Amino acid sequence: MFRRNFLSITSAALLASTSIAFAGGHSQDIVDTAVGAGSFTTLVAAVQAAGLVDTLKGEGPFTVFAPTDEAFAALPEGTIATLLLPENKDKLMSILTYHVVSGKVMSTDLSNGMMATTIQGGNVTIMTENGVTVNGAKVVTADIETSNGVIHVIDAVILPN
Repeated sequence: MFRRNFLSITSAALLASTSIAFAGGHSQDIVDTAVGAGSFTTLVAAVQAAGLVDTLKGEGPFTVFAPTDEAFAALPEGTIATLLLPENKDKLMSILTYHVVSGKVMSTDLSNGMMATTIQGGNVTIMTENGVTVNGAKVVTADIETSNGVIHVIDAVILPN
């Protein structure tokens, strides 16, 4: 049942945004850019389940530290299914908003040990030694500009304290 619902949500998201290019000329917003990339299906499904699509399609600007599908797959088995349940919407929203910072923060704006306040209210620590990390998650692709902010792809899901 969960798998069918998850696939339905993901398929609907993909069908709703055909011909979206990954950061194509910055004309796409954060959500459409993530959908078009094809490597954020779990993130997009989670954003939909949490009711955050309109927020992340909003004016912004926002900086999103976007975990890949592989990052979500590395969570303990059953975690994603549990978080996508309607009764866990608040927890899911908290986790997702912990990946978003208000404003457009490009990699050139970062400094070692920098603290950034997320829209969830918690802080993340950015380190720049030996590559950029956010709370220990490695930034694998930086500075994907969108019409309403920027996406930095990370290799792990970061969790609020």
